[in-house]
Amino acid sequence: MRSPSKTYPLLNRRIKKSPPTDAVMQYLRQTLWYRVEYTPSMKIEGHGQAKIFTQEEIELLFNEGLQSDRDRALFGVCLYTACRIAEACSLKVIDVFTPAGVIRSEMIIRKGNTKGKLGTRTIPIIQELRLLLETYEHPSLPYLFPSRHLNHCWKHANPEAASHLFQETCEKVGIICASTHSLRRSALTQMSNAGIPLRIIQEISGHRNLEQLQKYLEVRPDQVRGALSALSTLSYIRKLTLTAALRPGFD
Repeated sequence: MRSPSKTYPLLNRRIKKSPPTDAVMQYLRQTLWYRVEYTPSMKIEGHGQAKIFTQEEIELLFNEGLQSDRDRALFGVCLYTACRIAEACSLKVIDVFTPAGVIRSEMIIRKGNTKGKLGTRTIPIIQELRLLLETYEHPSLPYLFPSRHLNHCWKHANPEAASHLFQETCEKVGIICASTHSLRRSALTQMSNAGIPLRIIQEISGHRNLEQLQKYLEVRPDQVRGALSALSTLSYIRKLTLTAALRPGFD
């Protein structure tokens, strides 16, 4: 029997010399080895969760990274409505624009396109997203973001292809460990940090319960320190009173 130390290097060399077969790829997709060997940017920070974008990274992405009005509008929908990439890709023109071509005050995310098909969500369109939609010359019908494939132009954009494009864009501008889910996590965390009640954020995010939502939210170290500093009001150190300070012999 050959030792594992001799078997795995041989497997690695065969994979690198020629594209793996479908059977091999199916096996590797279920192993950590595949993710290490083939995934362009693993989610290392945040214990496997997509990173949270800083303000500077968002500016970098939308001003220098994303190269088309379509891409800025698509990923802007994810950021400014906290929706999933699949929900954004499957939007119909009528969900965002009126029949007269005017941007609606609220965007409709249909129940059939949501994860788990839990219910239709109606989300207000804020000014930042409105500006991105105004500059995007969208098709008339049916989908707001149709597939770029010539033979599938009547279908909506492929979420996996959009995710791959986004990861490539992040890497080009030097942002690592990011995915389209980073847009959703960043939006939900920002609302939480702004003091928005979790029940309201849940209405926007479409999570089944608050426990699922809380897993998305990032807690920064400075927030933890701030919370603990509030405990100083419970100090065991006795505070001198004015009466004690006036006693004879008090230094």
